[in-house]
Amino acid sequence: MNTIQHLEDQAARAERLAKRITDTLTIEKLLTFAGERRREIEVIAGKHRRN
Repeated sequence: MNTIQHLEDQAARAERLAKRITDTLTIEKLLTFAGERRREIEVIAGKHRRN
């Protein structure tokens, strides 16, 4: 599994989990984590496009 696939998997898992729980703070943390992973993907993908 390459880095982008790994980050996408982490983001998707966090988003799925956030939909199943009711604790607001945990949901916010999971969605923040997912957003950070998606931003990392954008950075990595941007570097690959420039090369």
